[in-house]
Amino acid sequence: MRQDDTHTRSAKTPKPLSLYPEQMPATALPPKKRNVLPHVALGLSAVVYWFMAYATPRTDFTQLVVLYALVFAAYLYVSQQRLNVWHGIGAAIIFRLIFLFAMPALSDDYFRFVWDGHLLQAGLNPYLHLPRFFLSPDAPQVPGINEALFQQLNSQGYYSVYPPVAQAVFWLSVQLSPDNMLGSVVVIRLVLLLAEVGSILLLLRLLRKMALPEKHVLLYALNPLVILELVGNLHFEALLIFFLLLSLYQLTYQRLTVSAVAFGLAVGAKLLPLMFLPFVWRKLGWRKFILYGAVVAVVVVTLYLPLLQPEVLHNISQSVELYFRKFEFNASVYYVLRWLGFRVVGYNLIAILGPLLSMATFVAICVLAATKKLASVRRLAGFMATALAIFLFLSTTVHPWYLTTLLALTVMSHFRFAVAWTGLAILTYAAYRTNTYQESLTLVALEYGIVAIWLVIELYIYRQRQRAVNLKA
Repeated sequence: MRQDDTHTRSAKTPKPLSLYPEQMPATALPPKKRNVLPHVALGLSAVVYWFMAYATPRTDFTQLVVLYALVFAAYLYVSQQRLNVWHGIGAAIIFRLIFLFAMPALSDDYFRFVWDGHLLQAGLNPYLHLPRFFLSPDAPQVPGINEALFQQLNSQGYYSVYPPVAQAVFWLSVQLSPDNMLGSVVVIRLVLLLAEVGSILLLLRLLRKMALPEKHVLLYALNPLVILELVGNLHFEALLIFFLLLSLYQLTYQRLTVSAVAFGLAVGAKLLPLMFLPFVWRKLGWRKFILYGAVVAVVVVTLYLPLLQPEVLHNISQSVELYFRKFEFNASVYYVLRWLGFRVVGYNLIAILGPLLSMATFVAICVLAATKKLASVRRLAGFMATALAIFLFLSTTVHPWYLTTLLALTVMSHFRFAVAWTGLAILTYAAYRTNTYQESLTLVALEYGIVAIWLVIELYIYRQRQRAVNLKA
């Protein structure tokens, strides 16, 4: 039946007035009961976040998990309620502001941020030397660089691996607060907070553009892991997510150059988006992608150029190689293969398995890009999320904050396994109960077991829906 036919028949045979409450007098409408419980949940969450920011050390795993469970339960409840989206966004910003003057409790990476910032302020290349070099008598004396700060570094034996956009923030933090660690932390946090606000607004616009419910933005904005790890613990996925979403948003309007600049800045914040380029090529086609890729390359080279010296490429490649051949934390497929390796050869095969799993990720991404059609930006975002999920499942190291980018991308879909994963990722902090950093493989198995089951169920439901749509067509 055509829509205009329906309107015609309705005009000829009007239904009783009682079926049209919007036409009834205001006095006849039943009063709407306002549900205050979501706002109560948000208010209680603010109190819990304060305790997490100022009264929860990383070693107190029990307190951390209990508090996180409380805010995560509130998050799940609120995201399912009829809450004004702007009220939720306002609460999300307030939650992040609660952490403003707190020293990061769950991460000590910020010491290296400030270390690199002092080097940049002194006009020195942070990629050129290991930290210990600057404590030697022959090294240049750098204000702020001393033995006390060196002892706080968790990466004393590694060259800096933080890309130029992050380095610019490090420099700014020391420039504005050269003698106060908390001041530098606040500067970094404000930059990341602004990026987070931008990401939330971009997600809202993308959801509208994709005809998806606006309330889905709260799945990212109010997510406790996002709040805790990005603004709370100063992880630069906040900038990566902002520039990546900006790139996708500009693509919806076919602004290729602006999108490419934003994509290049995302690479300048973290190298991770490079894995998405095959999907961008598939979306744009060869001719447009050549222009797009050229702009991305110019932006990335321009960002790195002031910091590059012949030795730097070797140092960075050495650090990247160490990441794939030595680092291991909260892995899934790799831990299974490592266990098999111990049974077969008697020692850890990470030096072989790390590069092999990376190659498997690369091959999987290329196959997906070559075989799938990406007609819309929503579908592009979906396959970016697929690539990132493959990367995380095959990686030797999966820190909790790695999941925030996956969550941002899956918000623009009907898949919610990333939400479940962000709820379970807090279990990884069991490794920090003592100074020996001993992982609980039982908790790792619990985390990935639930995530895998959730993902399989969602994939099954998705296939069934697709089959039903095809049958109707």
